[in-house]
Amino acid sequence: MTHSAAPTSARAAHSAGGAAKLTIDLTALRSNWCYLNGKVGDGCTCAVVLKANGYGTGATEVGKTLYHTGARVFFVALPEEGIDLRKELPHAEIYVLNGLFRGREKFYYDFNLKPVLNSLEEATEWSAFAQGLDEELSAALHFDTGMHRLGMSIEDALKTGESPHFLKGIKIDLIMSHLACADTPDHELNAKQLDRFQRVCELFPGARKSLSNSAGIFLGADYHFDMVRPGIALYGGNPVPDDSNPMLPVAHVLAEIISLREVPHGDPVGYGASRVTPRKSRIATINAGYADGLHRLVGSSDDQPNGARVYIGGHFAPIFGRVSMDMIAVDVTDIPEEHLSRGAPVEIMGAHVNVDELANFAQTIPYELLCSLGARYTRHYKR
Repeated sequence: MTHSAAPTSARAAHSAGGAAKLTIDLTALRSNWCYLNGKVGDGCTCAVVLKANGYGTGATEVGKTLYHTGARVFFVALPEEGIDLRKELPHAEIYVLNGLFRGREKFYYDFNLKPVLNSLEEATEWSAFAQGLDEELSAALHFDTGMHRLGMSIEDALKTGESPHFLKGIKIDLIMSHLACADTPDHELNAKQLDRFQRVCELFPGARKSLSNSAGIFLGADYHFDMVRPGIALYGGNPVPDDSNPMLPVAHVLAEIISLREVPHGDPVGYGASRVTPRKSRIATINAGYADGLHRLVGSSDDQPNGARVYIGGHFAPIFGRVSMDMIAVDVTDIPEEHLSRGAPVEIMGAHVNVDELANFAQTIPYELLCSLGARYTRHYKR
């Protein structure tokens, strides 16, 4: 794997081959974690959510970087993700959010992974496994306070609190729940979930407590408890959608111009002839498409002319027509000539076209956009 900064010249843009370049700015990543860690203050742990290959940015590199920055607690979705991370971080605390998969207790045990127990059935299985080893095994207990996706019910919380045999052999390291609407600060469900979680916490006075995801951190200190679990904010996504983004961009996608052509007024461009030039136009073809995670919805048509944009030589230029598998067309008629040549660098996503803007044009969220970044990028880590 090559480790370098983002290419800044036309020559650098194509020196490694023909694929578009994905640069992960680890300095920005560190800054984002430090910023969030500072918001929660002393006595609250800022953990790291590393599921889906670190939101597409590379779980191993992200994990090592943030561990050396000071993070000690990590959350993954699957035990396989935890196993990969454990190989790099032998001393980290690693939780598996999707719970205890049936019959696979030994995987968790062998790699010192802590299951987030989402049901009484899972708790019973982990308890039986622990008793079979005559050991006490760590776990988190997840309670559903209103999202209705994973987690034990409030009634289950009462059962586990009043009947210790459910948890025999289990060391409860963490009590957690998950906010459904934290990115909508005035949503009534936030206060309801907080109240329900506080009631659950009273049953487990000795365990750490965690409720907040990225957006939850910005709801205030009442939501912080002992641990917060940021994900998208670490990777540059805006945790406060109705306000300016306080996070630095982490993922930068740089492509290049592979073709330039003059297209007469009134001629169609791309598949389906969905976009017709409104004037004599100069069209640049760029080496990135939906195979690289650039969703088709970011394109444009005569019926929907306002597609996404790219950044070339200090200027924005609109995507013109449909996104293809490997290419997009861009209207560069208004871009100064000196910035237009085969091999010239084109920012698809980064400091000028941020992930939230691109996700908005794709009619999705930055989580999905980052996780769908294609596998064929030439990947760089900027340290």
